[in-house]
Amino acid sequence: MQLKRFIQQETVLSVAIVLAVLSSFFVYPDRQYIDYIDFRTLGILFSLMTVMAGLGRQGMFDRMGQALLSRTGGILQLVLVLVGLCFFGSMFITNDVALMTFVPFTFAVLSNLGRQIRHRIALPVVCMQTIAANLGSMLTPIGNPQNLYLYSKSSMSIVQFVELMLPYTIVSLVLLAVWAVLLCYGQKEKLYALNITKQKYISSDNKIVVLYVILFVVCLFAVIHILPYGIVFAIVLICTFFVDRITLRRVDYSLLLTFVAFFIFIGNLGRVPAFSAWIQEIISGREVPVAVLASQITSNVPAALLLSGFTHNIEALVIGTNIGGLGTLIASMASLISYRQIAREMPHGKGKYFVMFTISNIIFLVILLVEWVGLG
Repeated sequence: MQLKRFIQQETVLSVAIVLAVLSSFFVYPDRQYIDYIDFRTLGILFSLMTVMAGLGRQGMFDRMGQALLSRTGGILQLVLVLVGLCFFGSMFITNDVALMTFVPFTFAVLSNLGRQIRHRIALPVVCMQTIAANLGSMLTPIGNPQNLYLYSKSSMSIVQFVELMLPYTIVSLVLLAVWAVLLCYGQKEKLYALNITKQKYISSDNKIVVLYVILFVVCLFAVIHILPYGIVFAIVLICTFFVDRITLRRVDYSLLLTFVAFFIFIGNLGRVPAFSAWIQEIISGREVPVAVLASQITSNVPAALLLSGFTHNIEALVIGTNIGGLGTLIASMASLISYRQIAREMPHGKGKYFVMFTISNIIFLVILLVEWVGLG
């Protein structure tokens, strides 16, 4: 029963472990296994996840949302703020952290709007937030795990990375704004009488908050190659252990283990000449569409890890795996966070949300693929 529960909760990790073990029968474990693992990506990813978990524990993201909501005056402004928190927040705190923070926050806010309004806008707002988090996060190397990994493998500067994804980010923002306007068209309700700014704050320690802000800057220095990742990893680990060790329990270690398992699987595949030649032939010159299709089945993080071992066109993989986060519910694993929240808060709306999510994701995916074709 425990194994079954583990597989249900950690499906991607379970699949990655199985693939790593199976591949070891074709390439027996040896000293080259250690060379498979990208310790730089793992070190920076751990450091960023620790800092984000620490800031979240101090209630910083809820405070930011409350501050913005206190200045809203209508339904459209409210929707734009809630969606914007996920879109812009995901660029710096990652898409999954943005959704884990702001989707529950959204339900807390909407509970003050009255049953009719909440029923009308809750599902589309959460759907927009999910798409916003997945698309906003594509702009920066730290927006999501696959970006951090691909950025580490590439020779791009952070400016080049942002320039690469900026056209898609701008179009995504425009599409989300249009959707929000259409959703709220004709809604004249004012929010001044609502108690949306009196949610309970999580108590925080200002000294710890300042420490995490400093550690975040230190992490950015590692991302842009100013500081060695090993030093940054040690600084974050030591500071957190002695100052706020509870936060270390909140790091997503399953994601780190998933990376390790896929590194082993991909490394072994690269040492099987027949398979390596076959997949290189498939992906060569088709990195974007292959990455999009692979993401629909495996999600975009495993797709990035797998395909990066067989092509040098990392820029195309960045585009393909980010756009590929749209589509199916598992194309980006962060999307499952919103779905679980819908199932908890509005269980009767799960089916409607799934249909809405799928249709809207396909529309966004098609538009961004058309943009990619247009950009050449």
